[in-house]
Amino acid sequence: MKSAKSFFKVNAKIFQRILDVLVTTVSFLIACYLTSLFYSKFVFTNEYIYMLLLIIPVWAILTKTNSLAQIPRSRTYLSIFFSLVNYSLLGFFALLLFKYIFQFNTFSHYLILNFSVVNLFVMFAYRITLFKFAKLYRASGHNIHNLVVVADDNSEEIIDKILDHNEWGYRIVMIFSDSKHIRNTYAPMIKVLPERSNIKNVLKVDIIDEVLYIKKDVDLEKVDSLIATCKELGITLKVQSNVAPIKRPNFKLTHLEKTPFFTFINTPNYSLTWAWKSVSDYIIAATILFCVSPFFLAIALAIRINSNGPVIFKQKRVGLRGRQFYIYKFRTMVQNAEELKVKLMDNNESDGPTFKIKNDPRVTSVGRFLRKTSMDELPQLFNVLRGEMSLIGPRPPLPNEVNQYEDWHLRRLSVKPGITCTWQIVPNRNEVVFDKWMKLDIQYIEDWSLTSDWRLFFKTIKSILINKGY
Repeated sequence: MKSAKSFFKVNAKIFQRILDVLVTTVSFLIACYLTSLFYSKFVFTNEYIYMLLLIIPVWAILTKTNSLAQIPRSRTYLSIFFSLVNYSLLGFFALLLFKYIFQFNTFSHYLILNFSVVNLFVMFAYRITLFKFAKLYRASGHNIHNLVVVADDNSEEIIDKILDHNEWGYRIVMIFSDSKHIRNTYAPMIKVLPERSNIKNVLKVDIIDEVLYIKKDVDLEKVDSLIATCKELGITLKVQSNVAPIKRPNFKLTHLEKTPFFTFINTPNYSLTWAWKSVSDYIIAATILFCVSPFFLAIALAIRINSNGPVIFKQKRVGLRGRQFYIYKFRTMVQNAEELKVKLMDNNESDGPTFKIKNDPRVTSVGRFLRKTSMDELPQLFNVLRGEMSLIGPRPPLPNEVNQYEDWHLRRLSVKPGITCTWQIVPNRNEVVFDKWMKLDIQYIEDWSLTSDWRLFFKTIKSILINKGY
């Protein structure tokens, strides 16, 4: 049942991206038709096709930047509409810019105006429809965000809203409060612990997406401690914004329905470039798969001829904030590799929880070639399309490895895992000690930029050509 839910969730994301492209295309065609009705000089030329091809990726970035790619959990229709107005204005100026940069002389100014207006209302109707379906989906227990709440006597209203609105998709896992009223009211349904309890232990053990601090009488020392803890573990912290004038560099203002919160971000907070990363991941992964798919059959035949067992190796890994998913690779080892691993543990050449052997006897001859060329990683492009992984990001660890992590190691789970990252391009990477590997991943998160992603992408290609590692 759990895997079925996961399958539906990730494929719903792919379906939504396809719908976004269709809605944008339909809006453009409607705008062309309306323009032709009242503008007699309108002639549909190749320039309109070129403009549409430019619009699709730019609109995808704008929807991500304006938080429109994510279906909201607790926003009013009016706030969604004004977000779309902002998105449409940016799109309007982008089209004007494209017209003059690419010298589309036959492209009508009227169409730019018509498309901006038509797309605004079509997108609004489309988003509201998605919002309604998402409410029903979340109300039935899917796509849930797990919360830990720090509360006092004045927090009942917000807690009740979260409990009453199942369609928001929030689940309160635990409440930390010294209030007798909170304990008596919610203890029968939610575990309530005193504030002196170690909240860090809960955040480490359970899958927690956000911590909500909703006390009226704020304890600044406690908030500072929570900020440090959540940063270390890579968990989002939201502090009700009217409780204290907290000044921190890395936060943004968000809302839970109409209640404002300071949301402390523990990942890069560059909305435009982060949106471009998400869009480019999808485009590049789809393009690479299209180009290399003819080789898949040849690789599959080579694997089957060389050894018994399935062509695709499927393994459980840990992704964003501790959520588990299955990673896909071309099989490079013998069929009973996991059983043999137990016997080879004394030969492990890696420190920490990872397992590495330079001349691993479990690797087949075809598998050794696939590893040297990194072709065994190609099926992970499907993980990228499913939204479980990124092209660039910390490698997804095994569950038993995460169980052995120190607290600060968990920070690397605050972003989507990737196919390649800093460790993959380090010379003699398998000789790098485990803690340095973790520090490289955390440094990647803290210093992230599009430039660094492209640099890692091309350095990975160079590393593959040099054939370093095992």
